[in-house]
Amino acid sequence: MYDFFADSSAIGEKEIIIRGSDLNHMKNVLRLQIGEQICIHEESTGKEYRCEIAGYEKDVAHLHIMWVEEANRELPSKIYLFQGLPKGDKMELIIQKAVELGVYEIIPVATKRAVVKLDAKKAEAKQKRWQSIAESAAKQSRRNIIPHIHEVVKFGQAVDYAKNLDITLIPYELAEDMEKTKQIFETIQPGQSIGIFIGPEGGFDESEIVLAQENGISPITLGKRILRTETAGMAVLSVLMFQLEGRE
Repeated sequence: MYDFFADSSAIGEKEIIIRGSDLNHMKNVLRLQIGEQICIHEESTGKEYRCEIAGYEKDVAHLHIMWVEEANRELPSKIYLFQGLPKGDKMELIIQKAVELGVYEIIPVATKRAVVKLDAKKAEAKQKRWQSIAESAAKQSRRNIIPHIHEVVKFGQAVDYAKNLDITLIPYELAEDMEKTKQIFETIQPGQSIGIFIGPEGGFDESEIVLAQENGISPITLGKRILRTETAGMAVLSVLMFQLEGRE
């Protein structure tokens, strides 16, 4: 069964109206026929609507609501991934997997050692592409929400953005004491907001680590092995998912 998201304004008592890109995807890409069933997620409420396609018009699909259920598939904590800009198309993989693992928001960060340099026009185009990937991953993993992909920020701006979060961590290859890292994860409670800073291929510059620590961001170790930028965030998110899943 295919999943889509709909705004509350499109949802009536017995019918849901689909327009725009989702209509095109439903009608022309998936070629869904009248009578087929799909699932619609109302992002603002977390409700899921099992629907039957009742009919198509030129610019509209009419869906008949069969039943509604409350289905909370979100983690009890909001996790913010501050991801240093990687090379090539690695960011697309990172976004896809982070969304599957339950991330709430992804903030791309331009760091000192990042090879990728985006001007404003390229950054805007990338952000739109990345948001589209987040939406597809949210549909595939049956999330209740579509995680937001923030505009690209500088490292200092990312640190400021994270100041209001309850817990902020920065995996660092020179950090030690695995027991301390384990204790940090074990003390995280449901409902706390969590920020994870991941460096690009070249890692963080020492001055960035100093700035992070000055602002209460705790360096942690992920073990004796050096992880790639596309692996490090997934490792942390996996631990957090296991730690938080099913807890309220």
